[in-house]
Amino acid sequence: MTAEHPHAAAPGACRQTILGIGVDIIEVERIRASCEKFGDRFLTRILRPTELVYCAAFRHPAPHWAARFAAKEAISKALGTGIGAQLGWLDMEILRHASGQPYAALHGKGAVLLRDRGGGALHLTLSHTAHYAVAVALIEQG
Repeated sequence: MTAEHPHAAAPGACRQTILGIGVDIIEVERIRASCEKFGDRFLTRILRPTELVYCAAFRHPAPHWAARFAAKEAISKALGTGIGAQLGWLDMEILRHASGQPYAALHGKGAVLLRDRGGGALHLTLSHTAHYAVAVALIEQG
C-alpha cells in the first residue's frame, strides 16, 4: 500500500507544466545611482515609455524602476537566456491590471522566445522596500 500526498491531483486532472522560473533581487540604490550617473539614457535603455510614465508618477520613483529592472531579469532567467543578444530590456514591458496585479507584455524577441519555448502563461510578482526590489517570474507551458 502506498500513501498518496494529501495535495496530489486527482487521477486524470489537468496539470500545467512549468517551463521556467526566475527570481531577481536588486538594491534600489544601485538603480538610483545609475540614473544619477547616466541620466535618462539609462532609464530609456531599460524601460519602455509606459513604464517611464508609471514610475514618474511617484514621488520616489527609484523603487519602482528597480522593481521593473528585477522583473525583467527574472523573466530573462525564466526564459533561460539572461539579458543580451537573445532578449533585450525593451522586449519586456511590466504593466499592471486595474487590480494592481503586475503582468508582463513581451514584445519582439521576448514574444518569439516565449512562443518558441512552448510557453503560455507568464506569471509575475513584484515587491519592494526603500532599499530592495524583488521579482519572481514563472512560465507555464502553453
